[in-house]
Amino acid sequence: MLISRPPFIRPSEITPYDCYVSRRELLMGAAAMGLAAGLPSWSAEAAAFEAIPSPLSTADEPTPFEDITSYNNYYEFGVDKGDPAANAHTLTTKPWTISVDGLVARPTEFHLEDVLNSVTLEERIYRLRCVEGWSMVIPWVGFPLSAVLSRVEPLGNAKFVAFETVLRPDEMAGQRGFLQALQWPYVEGLRLDEAMHPLTILAVGLYGETLPNQNGAPIRLVVPWKYGFKSIKSIVRISLVEKQPETSWNRQNPDEYGFYSNVNPEVDHPRWSQATERPIGQGGLFAKRNPTLPFNGYAEQVADLYAGMDLRVFY
Repeated sequence: MLISRPPFIRPSEITPYDCYVSRRELLMGAAAMGLAAGLPSWSAEAAAFEAIPSPLSTADEPTPFEDITSYNNYYEFGVDKGDPAANAHTLTTKPWTISVDGLVARPTEFHLEDVLNSVTLEERIYRLRCVEGWSMVIPWVGFPLSAVLSRVEPLGNAKFVAFETVLRPDEMAGQRGFLQALQWPYVEGLRLDEAMHPLTILAVGLYGETLPNQNGAPIRLVVPWKYGFKSIKSIVRISLVEKQPETSWNRQNPDEYGFYSNVNPEVDHPRWSQATERPIGQGGLFAKRNPTLPFNGYAEQVADLYAGMDLRVFY
């Protein structure tokens, strides 16, 4: 089933202007890539900032900020939904370094804090649906991952992109002790064409504010047509590789979590149905559940990436 493309959304329809006027720090990620790599920046002209909403944004009502920042999956800080908000303040996000390496012509390392306020660029807001049995609509502030990958020049044999999160057991309570939920560091992966899709973004903020720690500060992946666990947080390494990389949940439970993890309501998780989703911020546990949409409502934009694939096998 194809889902019609959402209309273009004006900034004022996403969130009031006074909610995001203090946003210069959110722009560090894209600027850092251009400067640290010694490559042309994709900054806008040095002029007044203007929030530019993505034409791929959904028209759905955004989830309240309080719910987005208090109901999270981030096992590095605990397995309960409220643990990240309670515990993630221990993570130091400055300074922050990210390596981009592997099968690229121009491997680089960049420091986000070095370019704060050094250049101006257009802020882009992506109002995207996120789903994981429960769903939210989040006005992310970020930029396409493709803007990073194109500047390091992937080599011809690069087929996949591997991601790695920070490993700091002294700052992340879930990474230490005897009862750890996963093997650390958290790792994820995408096929290169998935990574280059314009809906795949690196987020540095939400609702016009600096990305909260519990949401993956200072920089995280967002892949809205996949389940939320594909959106790795607090990234420190991005590698271009030839073979399909390991991912944390597939490594933990390979019979339950496949590499692709596309939203497919016709395929149940072994322990629960995926046919419906519970919208967060709309009535709590007793909120009316909505039908889960193929590719989380982004089928028109991304279904062609999987033409000819059996999505019951490549789940």
